[in-house]
Amino acid sequence: MEEYPEELRTPPVALVSLVGIPELHPTISNFLHSEQPPINTLALPDFSKLSIIARKEREAPGPMAPAKTSGILKSDWLMKHRTRVPAVVAALFSREHVYGDPAQWLHVCTNLDNLKTVIRGRNIKLVVVVVQSTQTDDVNEDRLVTFRKRAEVETKCFFMFVRQDASELNQSLKRLGSIFGELSNTYYREEGRRIKIRIEKKNFNSIELNVRYNFKVAVYAEFRRDWVEALKFYESAYVALHEIINTPAEFLPIQRLVEIKVVAEQLHFKVSTLLMHGGKGVEAIKWFRQHMVWYMQLIGPHNTTFLHWEWVSRQYIVFAELLQASSLGTSILQPPTSGIPGSVVTELEQQPAYYYQLAAHYMRKRRNSFNFALDNMSEASQNEAVDIFQSSSETLGVPLYVGQYPQLLEEGSIRSPTQAEYMGHFIAEEKMFQHSRAVIDLLMKAYEQYKLAKSGRMVYCIGSEMGQEYFAAREYVNAKRLFESVAGLYRQEAWVTLLWVCLGYLKECARKLSLLKEYIEYSLEMAALPILSDLELEANTFQNEDAPAGPFSYSQRAKIHKEVIGILQGTTSDIPAQEGMSCLSVTESGPIFLEIDLVSPLRAVLLAYVAFHEQVVKTGGMTSFTLSLLTHLPLPMEINELEIQFNQLPCNFLVISEKRQASANTPETRNPRIQTVPDLELEPNKWKRLSFNVNAGLSGKLECLSVIARIGQHSTICCRAESPASREDLPLWKFEDRLETLPMRDGSLALFGQKVIQVEDPEPLVDVVLSASGPGFVGELFPVSVLVNSNGHAIHAGELKINIVDSKVGSMESPRETASTSLQPYHVELLIVQSNGEQLERVTRDEENFQRCSGILAVPFIDVGTSWSTQLFIKWHKPKVVTLFVSLGYQASQKIHLHKSLQLEGKIPITVSHRYMTPFRRDSLLLENVKKKLSSDIDVSLALNEANVLVVTARNFAEVPLRLISITVEEEDGSSCSVRQAREIYAGSLSVATADLEHYQAEPEAERGSITESDFSFLLMPNEAYRQIFSVRPSVASSALGVGTVCIRWKRDMESMKFFSQEKARDVSHFQPSVTINSPTVTTTQVKLSPVRVEKPPLVVSLECPSHALFGAPFTLALKIQNETTCLQEVRFSLVDSQSFLVSGAHSDTISILPYSSHILSYKLVPLASGLLQLPQVILTATRYSASFHPPPASTQLFVFPSNPHLKSGPFTSGLTIVNSR
Repeated sequence: MEEYPEELRTPPVALVSLVGIPELHPTISNFLHSEQPPINTLALPDFSKLSIIARKEREAPGPMAPAKTSGILKSDWLMKHRTRVPAVVAALFSREHVYGDPAQWLHVCTNLDNLKTVIRGRNIKLVVVVVQSTQTDDVNEDRLVTFRKRAEVETKCFFMFVRQDASELNQSLKRLGSIFGELSNTYYREEGRRIKIRIEKKNFNSIELNVRYNFKVAVYAEFRRDWVEALKFYESAYVALHEIINTPAEFLPIQRLVEIKVVAEQLHFKVSTLLMHGGKGVEAIKWFRQHMVWYMQLIGPHNTTFLHWEWVSRQYIVFAELLQASSLGTSILQPPTSGIPGSVVTELEQQPAYYYQLAAHYMRKRRNSFNFALDNMSEASQNEAVDIFQSSSETLGVPLYVGQYPQLLEEGSIRSPTQAEYMGHFIAEEKMFQHSRAVIDLLMKAYEQYKLAKSGRMVYCIGSEMGQEYFAAREYVNAKRLFESVAGLYRQEAWVTLLWVCLGYLKECARKLSLLKEYIEYSLEMAALPILSDLELEANTFQNEDAPAGPFSYSQRAKIHKEVIGILQGTTSDIPAQEGMSCLSVTESGPIFLEIDLVSPLRAVLLAYVAFHEQVVKTGGMTSFTLSLLTHLPLPMEINELEIQFNQLPCNFLVISEKRQASANTPETRNPRIQTVPDLELEPNKWKRLSFNVNAGLSGKLECLSVIARIGQHSTICCRAESPASREDLPLWKFEDRLETLPMRDGSLALFGQKVIQVEDPEPLVDVVLSASGPGFVGELFPVSVLVNSNGHAIHAGELKINIVDSKVGSMESPRETASTSLQPYHVELLIVQSNGEQLERVTRDEENFQRCSGILAVPFIDVGTSWSTQLFIKWHKPKVVTLFVSLGYQASQKIHLHKSLQLEGKIPITVSHRYMTPFRRDSLLLENVKKKLSSDIDVSLALNEANVLVVTARNFAEVPLRLISITVEEEDGSSCSVRQAREIYAGSLSVATADLEHYQAEPEAERGSITESDFSFLLMPNEAYRQIFSVRPSVASSALGVGTVCIRWKRDMESMKFFSQEKARDVSHFQPSVTINSPTVTTTQVKLSPVRVEKPPLVVSLECPSHALFGAPFTLALKIQNETTCLQEVRFSLVDSQSFLVSGAHSDTISILPYSSHILSYKLVPLASGLLQLPQVILTATRYSASFHPPPASTQLFVFPSNPHLKSGPFTSGLTIVNSR
């Protein structure tokens, strides 16, 4: 399509001529180009250039004019109306000249008259424009009226143009564009109507004029964007062109035939473009179909057929480009709206690739026709054929009509080229044309389009055609690459005939490239293809006799078979390669080794199935197997020798026939074992079954890997052995009409036979015992005993492989398969220690891929009847059920392995919890507790510089007794928070009484005792708890203060475990702290304390009252309120009466407390009852913070004795005395 001139490829645009004032031409032209539709301009700087648009006078025929001019469409008519014949002429005059002196006025009138003279009789519209600077310039109405009358134009065609003011300039341009569009449409409509009258009256005497007139009317309609009328008259011109041919094409002059085809091509291009533009893709395809049906028969004289096929190929190329550029998508599938005859448009006809493919096909016919025409020409005629069109351009005239070639100017006369001169030019051009490259380019375009449409089979079909073109162009590397990709699909989908042709090209490419191995492979594959029956051969129309493969027949397969087997055996003479290269042959320096695997296309050449007669065999035992060989070659194939290879090298052996046994040369380095069979000749499509015995020497798996067949002295075919159980039919042979037989005579072997047999180890005369006591605990080193007893085998070079796997996952891998640089935490740790305590290896596992821990431990020499033991220690970091695998490998007569496993569970031994308490009867106002920030992760607030109480609880979560060694807290930062151990409390299975804790808190710190680790050893039974009290004094205010880590050291109590199984419920007094355990395994459990919030309290309230009271004896209750801020604090209090006490004091008031001072509220109380009583409640509210104090209920309780008690000193009553208040 790019070869077409621009005036044909693009729709015509209206042309307007601007005359005068050239400085305004760019502004007006740019504005007209941006209009829709755009308008082209022909700018004439002054009126002296009017001759450009003036009509050329028709001269009378002279002596140099041709006697008769005959043509259909004038070659320059379309370009002339697009570039030189304007529809509107705009004369631009300056206001100063129009309103100037008489001389200027006369000059303006003269220019106007000259312009009117030029356009007179041509229907060109005239527009007169007076250009002024601004809208406010003076206007001479009389002069303007006179000027308009002289111009003889309507009022709308005479107006003022303002050039300085931007807004007025824009308005003037819009008005000018509107007038130009209206007048140009009027001009082209009138011109079209004028010619349509000629068509209707038929006042012409030639068919050429009918075609020409319809063409002109269509072009004028295109100028007006009237696509419907343009399509109508283009179709009329196309139909009228058919009437020109009134004689057979063979007798028409070649120049006339070429002209008709070129005109038909242009008309059809216009029709197709307009149909595509209107979204009528179906009609466009049908028009193209009818176009090719009509003109495909106009071939012309015999020696000029290459011109016809060149024209046909170009039609398909142009229409493919139209379809590709139209981007119709689904709109092309719309039903047709016109009555164009033709069948339904297929989906293939809607693809541009289809037309590119046909264009390539006709391009090949063009090449073949030209070669045929060139061969028919004699040598003398070739020498006389001179391209006259390649001579000097001074001897050539412009062609008058479309499709005609330039005229010749000779000695003052004009003549048309003769038939010989005309054909000489085409032959000279055709010789320089690269036909193969053009065909490849077209096929590449079709390939890309089919690929976009996801038409897989058509993509490979185009690839095959491209390969043939590369082969014809002697580009064998590219051809081989394409044919190899195409052959893969043909093998997969069993396109046997197509594969035959493709393999023939591949074989020839390999020969041309001197690739002997590939040449043999392609030859063998061709010889092993399924043969067609005689009826199928007769019905098969795809017989490309020109292809290198030749006809697809049995005789051709047999011929290829003899040739390739002769090459492998060394009996065939050398194969001629490409010119200038040496011949191809199999030599000692260049042997051939062909490998046939499970996906090789050579599986039809040789198939090898192996089936063992047994599934299991003992080490050193003899087992039998059957080898079945099959070939699909057309003729028998004789094998010199077979080598059967196993995964155990000692089992390999050679097989030769009896007639070759005497002359067999088998060096010891290859294989000393040889077996003979009657013959090794394979019949076509017939199983060759051979049975052999083999000695399984090593334990494990014995597998037949491959069967190596040696055809000649330097030719080998290695075939991968297959199991009959996994047998699959060959894709190319499974649809053939033939009797299918099984590879094995035994039906069970044929269906379920395997090429692998399991070789079991000999019975081990060694025992491995794994033992462990009870479950393991997280954090402790759990011992596992391994005992190796030798009952009949002396153990040499033994080793233990230890692996730990997750019992739920059940996977086990070597630690070498796990990245050694992993930094993830692990679950289980394995420590392998000998009996003397020497550490051998320590391996850790990452958390993500659990526990494929492994360790290797060397086992010393163990004589028969002796034993050896060691211990393994397993440390759990998280609770998990694991399985311990121990594999003992030792050397007896051969390597023997013994496997044992033991399931172990790691549990949590101790649970740790803690809580914070405020000092007894001392409350601090913490503002963060008042605010109740729900978004904070820290829910514990402590008062700054206050002795808070931390209670740590350790509970035995295991099923066995545990002995606590110590409970300590490691401070995180002693300068910001100090933690002191206070006193322990054993709670058994119950909770600690709150009163006991409160009594301990009430004890002065100076009098509290400290407990050292040497004094501490406590036995915890299952589900029993122990609580340790610590004093926490923060000294730094913080939003998240780290307190420290609780460290609990414990161990199993082995002596108590003996009695625990008999009596689970035992009194606490039975376990005394003086019990000593000599176990060396002590475990430390660490729990990090959660951070706390520390703040300075603005107010601190202390409740002061005696520890107990007597019935009826008055005592004093004092509330001390301390202000810890620099502000004056107001506290509102109110007293709630109690029925248990008689109260004397202020009931409600508001008090003010100075900064860093205190205030004491004192009450006198008389108990009116005995027992544990609730003191009267005093409600304190800080007005500044709108916060009240809420002391715990335990701190406001008091025990009242009915009489004076007699108390003994104890852990919580040391130094306690009773004071009688009376």
